[in-house]
Amino acid sequence: SLLDEEGNQDESLDSKTLSAEDQVKDHSTGTRVVAGQIFLESGKSDSQSEDEENFHSQEEEKENSLEELNSLEMSNLLNKDLEEAEMQSPVLTALGGTADGEPCHFPFLFMEKEYAECTADGREDGRLWCATTYDYKTDQKWGFCESEEQSNKRRQMQEAEDVYQIGMKILNESSKKAQKKVAYQYLLKAADMNHTKAMEKVSYALLFGDYLKQNIQSSKELLEKLTEEGSPKGQMALGFLYASGLGVNSSQAKALVYYTFGALGGNLIAHMILGYRYWAGIGVLQSCESALTHYRLVANHVASDISLTGGTVVQRIRLADEVENPGMASGMLEEDLIQYYQFLAEKGDVQAQVGLGQLHLHGGRGVEQNHQRAFEYFNQAANAGNSHAMAFLGKMYSEGSDVVPQSNETALQYFKKAADMGNPVGQSGLGMAYLYGRGVPVNYELALKYFQKAAEQGWVDGQLQLGSMYYNGIGVKKDYKQALKYFNLASQGGHILAFYNLAQMHATGTGVMRSCHTAVELFKNVCERGRWSERLMTAYNSYKDGDSNSAVVQYLLLAEQGYEVAQSNAAFILDQKEASIVGENETYPRALLHWNRAASQGYTVARIKLGDYHFYGFGTDVDYETAFIHYRLASEQQHSAQAMFNLGYMHEKGLGIKQDIHLAKRFYDMAAEASPDAQVPVFLALCKLGVIYSLQYVREINMREVFSHIDMDQLLGPEWDLYLMTIIALLLGTIIAYRQRQHQAIPRPAGLRPAVPQQEPPPEHQPPQ
Repeated sequence: SLLDEEGNQDESLDSKTLSAEDQVKDHSTGTRVVAGQIFLESGKSDSQSEDEENFHSQEEEKENSLEELNSLEMSNLLNKDLEEAEMQSPVLTALGGTADGEPCHFPFLFMEKEYAECTADGREDGRLWCATTYDYKTDQKWGFCESEEQSNKRRQMQEAEDVYQIGMKILNESSKKAQKKVAYQYLLKAADMNHTKAMEKVSYALLFGDYLKQNIQSSKELLEKLTEEGSPKGQMALGFLYASGLGVNSSQAKALVYYTFGALGGNLIAHMILGYRYWAGIGVLQSCESALTHYRLVANHVASDISLTGGTVVQRIRLADEVENPGMASGMLEEDLIQYYQFLAEKGDVQAQVGLGQLHLHGGRGVEQNHQRAFEYFNQAANAGNSHAMAFLGKMYSEGSDVVPQSNETALQYFKKAADMGNPVGQSGLGMAYLYGRGVPVNYELALKYFQKAAEQGWVDGQLQLGSMYYNGIGVKKDYKQALKYFNLASQGGHILAFYNLAQMHATGTGVMRSCHTAVELFKNVCERGRWSERLMTAYNSYKDGDSNSAVVQYLLLAEQGYEVAQSNAAFILDQKEASIVGENETYPRALLHWNRAASQGYTVARIKLGDYHFYGFGTDVDYETAFIHYRLASEQQHSAQAMFNLGYMHEKGLGIKQDIHLAKRFYDMAAEASPDAQVPVFLALCKLGVIYSLQYVREINMREVFSHIDMDQLLGPEWDLYLMTIIALLLGTIIAYRQRQHQAIPRPAGLRPAVPQQEPPPEHQPPQ
């Protein structure tokens, strides 16, 4: 489940939290680490200048001498610390037994076995004890290592751990919702026994409504308890509650404190939130360098977890766009369409087999990741001679999984078959085998050759690895410009490691001018591909299932992390007043806040919504000037037809700007050019504008003055009145003749009688419609 994956992300960081020095340090220009790949010095190009080598050797000598001094100092300090520790370490004293108050003796002999610490062996109640002499059998001198209260507490925690493990086992091994609900009952029981990890799981489940009924107040109480215990996950989530004002009064200052403590404790999501806040200047002074520090740390972990297949697909579905354009493809595959592809695959359609294999390998588009099914589809297609399927089977064997055992030899066979057929995926795989010596001796020239072949056909893996080889000078002369070129090409194909490598280059100014802003944007892109991005789909599914409260809370957390899609979706749900957990008075102000954040990240609809909110006074005072500014930004930056139309209307009415009918017409025309959908409303608006313009023209001129200046005798001659009377008489005669013809009886054919109309019942007796 997603909660487990998020938990694993956090736990993995606890086990490999970077030191402060590692977090902040920049890689030097000659760094040899790209995307977590470490290359040996033997791969260095021979063409490097002697001056550079001399310089490096001098630097190494300095570093070595410093290291020697530091090691001497450190050894002295360590010896001193050990002596102090020996002096200060408390001696464990036996409680009760036959040697109450005497010091425990370690090691001691019991049942022909030596014990270096307290044990519960030989006791049915499980209490820990120790001997106060070496040989227990001979002297029978012993005592307890803990009081009865401490013993009970320890046993209770052990019981809680056992219950937690049962719950986690069910949760990880089952994909059925009913089974997951059973698992959470075990976790609830463990949480009641104050088990920290169980409390974290349960608090998140109560917050989002995952397998437990959503209860923000209960979640808040658990999170407060976790925060007191120093849980980074608890601190981050409590910070989120204060930031979004859910279950507590909103306080950005408290949110910042909890986020900071969560980040210091190693919580990746807290780091990501702080990165976004420093980048956008939310509740803190805007600082690109601080944002870079936080985002880089998260990106390092995301990149290290990503396999060379490029990671899972992130579905970014906008609720507002779905409503505006119901027929628009959201990227999701309909169930009947998937069944159709499965039917084709079963009938032997090779393209359908390869397509379904890729869908199940990566997951996404409404299909769950399933390596077993992916393997089966690829096998069918490979047996039919499809080179793409062979190459992907090579990838699966190369990386290994629960379904496919890791085997370099088998992977190499498939890669060779695919490469011989000119398949770029196979060529790239073969390049990887020669680069790392997987099943073959290391050969940089052959690796370079195969990567070039794959890159020429536009395969992202080939482009990425070719960039890495140029960056590190492996098999070629080091060339940052070529590395940059290939990383850019791979990033256009959406490879996360390409974004990561580009970010590192911009952050350190390697091969390019250093740009903190570009580096942060690239690192942010990498961070948004982490496991937590899967919550975008769970939030969308919750919304589609009619659970708007669960969806809005999930979108709000993702919005805090800086996901623009989540910001606009949270604002949309609030705008539609579908979330009952948010008070009616707070709905529009909160929606306005998130529309604002989404607009600042370049979302056109959000920018127009900001204009609408200021125009109509939703969540803020009516402010036509601010509305005009937002519409103008949407018009100039994103060429929005809706914004142009709104600007035309404001110019027409003189709202927030001086009335100008000519400018109004210009904006209406621009809207019609920008979008075919705008042509009908623009035509109606222009008709209305024409009428207004005519009336305005008539109002501006004085009709009496016009008629007083006209001389009818001069214009039409001296008998103009006779002509006018004649014309009026002719018109009158024509009208009378026309009316008489209408009243003449219409002859009917013989034998036909007019039908007698049936009388309708009175209105009060009419049957109800």
